[in-house]
Amino acid sequence: MAARTRAAIGSAVFFVIAPFLFGGIVPWWLAGWEVNDDFPLPLRVLGAAIALAGAAFVVVTFARFVVEGIGTPAPVAPTEHLVVGGVYRYVRNPMYIAVLSVIAGQALFIGRPAILLYAALFWAVVASFVRFYEEPTLVRQFGAEYEAYRRDVPAWIPRPGRHI
Repeated sequence: MAARTRAAIGSAVFFVIAPFLFGGIVPWWLAGWEVNDDFPLPLRVLGAAIALAGAAFVVVTFARFVVEGIGTPAPVAPTEHLVVGGVYRYVRNPMYIAVLSVIAGQALFIGRPAILLYAALFWAVVASFVRFYEEPTLVRQFGAEYEAYRRDVPAWIPRPGRHI
């Protein structure tokens, strides 16, 4: 089986395990699988738009791992190449930001602002994972290439127009 095919299959499996579960299922579970119909419709529509945009970005970032990195976002099947193209030119963690957007969008769409607390917890866990596991691992795997990328591209707040 070709490397990219393995990467695509692995990424698809990881997609279901991680972003689909944490970004898609958990918010609905926290809401008791019910939409708050009393929540203002404009906010629900805005939430749907944010969640859909976030979901689209999740798919784009996963595809970038397959095409450019020849691997998966999963730590057990990492990429062969450092992923720095596409949206990764503007921010180092677009996948996490996208999942966070899906969660926040769903909080509005479902009409349960309390789910934003889950979003904050999700971000705290992810930011800790990035800082204490992912970044040191990428330094070991890609050395100076990752150090230069980390120096030139912000971790969490995209800088449009600035890229490596």
